[in-house]
Amino acid sequence: MSLGVCGKSPLRSILRTGLGRNLIRVSPLSRPSSGSKGLVLGVYEGGKEDDTFQFTKAGEAFDSSISGRLKKLLTISGPALKKGRSRTFYGLHQDFPHIVVVGLGDKNAGVNNLEQYDEGKENIRAATAVGCRQLQDLEVPLVEVDPCGDAQCAAEGSVLGLFEYNELKKKKKTVVTVKPYGSLESETWQKGVLYAEGQNLARHLMEAPANYLTPTSFAETIQQALHSAGDKVKVHVRPKSWIEEQQMGAFLSVAKGSDEEPVFLEVHYNGSTVSGESPLVFVGKGITFDSGGISIKPASGMDAMRADMGGAATICSAIITAASLKLPLNIIGLAPLCENMLNGRANKPGDVVKAKNGKTIQVDNTDAEGRLVLADALCYAHNFNPKAVVNAATLTGAMDVALGSAATGVFTNSDWLWGHLRQASVVTGDRVWRMPLFQHYTRQVTESQLADLNNIGKYRSGGACTAAAFLREFVTVPHWAHLDIAGVMSNKDEVPYLRKGMAGRPTRTLVEFAAYLSQESQKS
Repeated sequence: MSLGVCGKSPLRSILRTGLGRNLIRVSPLSRPSSGSKGLVLGVYEGGKEDDTFQFTKAGEAFDSSISGRLKKLLTISGPALKKGRSRTFYGLHQDFPHIVVVGLGDKNAGVNNLEQYDEGKENIRAATAVGCRQLQDLEVPLVEVDPCGDAQCAAEGSVLGLFEYNELKKKKKTVVTVKPYGSLESETWQKGVLYAEGQNLARHLMEAPANYLTPTSFAETIQQALHSAGDKVKVHVRPKSWIEEQQMGAFLSVAKGSDEEPVFLEVHYNGSTVSGESPLVFVGKGITFDSGGISIKPASGMDAMRADMGGAATICSAIITAASLKLPLNIIGLAPLCENMLNGRANKPGDVVKAKNGKTIQVDNTDAEGRLVLADALCYAHNFNPKAVVNAATLTGAMDVALGSAATGVFTNSDWLWGHLRQASVVTGDRVWRMPLFQHYTRQVTESQLADLNNIGKYRSGGACTAAAFLREFVTVPHWAHLDIAGVMSNKDEVPYLRKGMAGRPTRTLVEFAAYLSQESQKS
């Protein structure tokens, strides 16, 4: 990746070294600039009949400093800038040889109830990403960005937009350092940087080849990321012997098909100031490569299954971000990590395995392995008296068919939990959509010829729903949500501020959700 940001965080420690070396170049806000500089400024669609555009506050100040020349050039250089479009100017200011003006759309844009997100915030993210990429293509190493009225969103768009996984390539794009222009909102900007860095860490983990990112190296990467987080964070890397002691038979049945040892990663962030407060528990599917096992996947596109640990990547990145933000909340992250491969010991269709809670499972499809590893992790999550349990997993192709990349599918037994998740997603623009948990689907997984449960539904249809119904058999808490993130695993061109590749979604929504819960805990 080629990106620089300002400040310090536990996130940045991993993005600078080890697996993520050369990912981030740190530039403190006070450091004097050197070399070529660029500036990204935003303009709204005209608010008056005789105006074709309207500058932001920062843009107005800059234009005044050069006697209105930018406004004149914008007026004569073409049609008014539409949302997400850009125009580049040169030589207008000695401090900024390169200036990119980006379209922000309607100044009064806000929450769009039909689209289920804040359109104004999304416009800022998309515009700043476009501007920063334009300057990166011009090999400009230092870019100052107009906060556009929302410094957090401007930072998110800039940092997310510049991310590119190029660890293993000789040819790399110019490393770009971004900072806010003419703003006193450095704290808000830094919050946006942390949110974006969290998602970028998840993207980085998901992109890494499976021979580089094994269950063991995944756990080591998260340990390294949290090394500087202080005594509020504890990381436990549980080996195979511990998994066996916990009688996690479903998890072990998947892991035994690979020569890579399984790991159960357990992360504790103790941010609450209230003694003994119940934690929020995140659980993430951590299949570092999914061949499908004996029920092997088609060869075409199988390389993308290096990202089948997207659930583990997003929940761990969200916790790391929460620690960087010092959220006053206790969070526990659980990630069962292994590969789903095929050897002489691998699960066979028709095998029966026993989960941690004693329920037996008939494994009729070895490619429905994510629900097996999650089953044991969900059982273990109950040990912590959680206020809520949220699991994330690239679980079913059926979820991708149902919603595509528009939103994460959420299955939950709690209206309270759904309300908070939805509220968070409106703010982040990384949307969620509620899916059904009907008994109709439960009957399809509880009617098994050989065992208590079957790991696939009786019928072909409703695959995402039957998978959720299966997981529900391992949950007794009143506030649980299953996030099926298979559809949002990667990005082609749907999200304009993300380049093509693994998306790291919905990391920012998980962070925003945790922030809401922390605020609620402080009030009570």
